[in-house]
Amino acid sequence: MTAAPIRLARFPETIETVLFDFGGTLDADGVAWKERFRSLYEQDGTPLSAEAFAPIFYAADDALVGGLAPSVDFEATVGALAANLEVELATRSRDARKSAPADPERGRRVAQQFVARATAVLARNRVALEALGRRFRLGVVSNFYGNLEAVCASVGLAPLFGAMVDSCCVGFEKPDAAIFRIALEALRAPPETAIYVGDSLRRDLEGARRAGLSFVWIAPEGSDARAAAPAAAALFELPQLLDLLK
Repeated sequence: MTAAPIRLARFPETIETVLFDFGGTLDADGVAWKERFRSLYEQDGTPLSAEAFAPIFYAADDALVGGLAPSVDFEATVGALAANLEVELATRSRDARKSAPADPERGRRVAQQFVARATAVLARNRVALEALGRRFRLGVVSNFYGNLEAVCASVGLAPLFGAMVDSCCVGFEKPDAAIFRIALEALRAPPETAIYVGDSLRRDLEGARRAGLSFVWIAPEGSDARAAAPAAAALFELPQLLDLLK
């Protein structure tokens, strides 16, 4: 597999803290949940354009915010999102006067594939996170549903993070600088010695900029920015990359 490119912004002379996004960053090489779900639906025989799928995904995603118990784990979270997607697909088909009832079995198939692929990446990235944790304070800052800590615990990552900041729990979403400051305060970390690793330029890069953090961009395969990236690595190569920046 070709490593996903990382685009580097300004870096501090001394790095003490590394914060991460969750979806698309820890569980994939720069590909957000929306794109991954759309691809899996297409592979399962339900092709949808990016434009058609976006409102379906956002409606299903928004319905989960604050709607999951704090104890819900990763697999159950993905399953709940897939179930919501099936409801939205059926609703929009009825609105368009097409006969397409919700298909719970299809939703389960898609969720199982999503979890299997994400679990493999999470296991691979855990090795990098363990190495980083021996050198830096680590944390997660994510726009999530209110159960980020349970999700991180269920995939074996929670012990590696000194802070896990969930937008639903703190009342701020990226790119608001406040959500980053909450993580930094929890870790007692000054922003000038911290970097943020994420896959979204709109939410992650902009949020890091507002909070005064340096930024590492994990971009998806084929990104237009590949040629412009001063370094290329997937998350599992981040420890070596930071060595080069000393």
